[in-house]
Amino acid sequence: MSDIKRVVLAYSGGLDTSVILKWLQDEYQAEVITFTADLGQGEELEPARAKALKAGIKPENIFIDDLREEFVRDFVFPMFRANTIYEGEYLLGTSIARPLIAKRQIEITNLRDAEAVCHGATGKGNDQVRFELGYYGLRPDIKVIAPWREWDLLSREKLLAYAEKNGIAVEMKHKQGGAPYSMDANLLHISYEGRHLENPSNEAEEAMWRWTVSPEAAPDQAEYLDLEFEKGDLVSINGTPMAAHELLAKLNELGGKHGIGRLDLVENRYVGMKSRGCYETPGGTILLKAHRAIESITLDREVAHLKDDLMPRYASLIYNGYWWAPERKALQTLIDNTQQTVNGWVRLKLYKGNVIVVSRDSKTDSLFDMNIATFDDDGGAYNQADAGGFIKLNALRMRIASRLKK
Repeated sequence: MSDIKRVVLAYSGGLDTSVILKWLQDEYQAEVITFTADLGQGEELEPARAKALKAGIKPENIFIDDLREEFVRDFVFPMFRANTIYEGEYLLGTSIARPLIAKRQIEITNLRDAEAVCHGATGKGNDQVRFELGYYGLRPDIKVIAPWREWDLLSREKLLAYAEKNGIAVEMKHKQGGAPYSMDANLLHISYEGRHLENPSNEAEEAMWRWTVSPEAAPDQAEYLDLEFEKGDLVSINGTPMAAHELLAKLNELGGKHGIGRLDLVENRYVGMKSRGCYETPGGTILLKAHRAIESITLDREVAHLKDDLMPRYASLIYNGYWWAPERKALQTLIDNTQQTVNGWVRLKLYKGNVIVVSRDSKTDSLFDMNIATFDDDGGAYNQADAGGFIKLNALRMRIASRLKK
């Protein structure tokens, strides 16, 4: 008999977590509390409540929380202030959701006097690290149950067999009888892993994509888009202010319509292996392009270069699960300080998978001086003769070294 009396399970109602719920009841004899986060995954979440009730969970032990605004405002937007990309391509859609899920799970353990939390991440993946670093960072005495590191149901086929044996209903069985893709969705992205994608030489099936049309099928007419920023965060689209989660949802809609944001990536996982996944991040792709465009005229050169130097480190911290770590918080303080002048608007053109910057301006914080940058007569605003001395001083060490070689 386990000494764990109550456990909070991160529960989606899908295959993995439905099996885990039954397994926890059998193996731990514990009272299970389910937590389902609405992060804008675009799916009806009430079926998760019905499934939990059918599995014997008390109504007061079922938590379904709308976290969409908190997710975008307090996690996605701060990450995009840093122009965060992992390994040059990945916009961290899965990674950035995990610290919020961990935070809410820990809050529920405190509300319900639970001793443990449980997640459905596999022992091969990054999410086990992200969830658990979050748990321990927020409640160091918490007990963690990770079924994929304990049980012998180590394939999708075995999970399906277990579900069938125990009368657990599972949707999304593949039409050819195989296991479904392993998928994760929220307002920032949707990801696909497993099955046909496990072989990196296989092209992704067109029918797999859910949020975006193919660039070939996108409209032949380009669409223009005006985005306004305040202190580095998007605040309006085409002059219409919206809540943070509504802004990202609108960008997803527009980007998906124009075939923007598809990615096929082989990434280096935290545990040491390479893994192939496909991602749709239409809104994030647009947001990143626009944010860099407004920074291009409002950030000092050296500040912008410092941010670019720090970004890979910041991205790795998020990818590896260190959102709640002091070094991530310290970097965030620096990044947020740089964003005080990132105010203005950007006009974009969306066309067949492309996000093209057309124009940008800031009425209050632009560092772009046309009097200095012009190729016409600048009226003495810039003394071109000054460049000669500057170049010679910067070349001095190379000139000295060159003389030694003669």
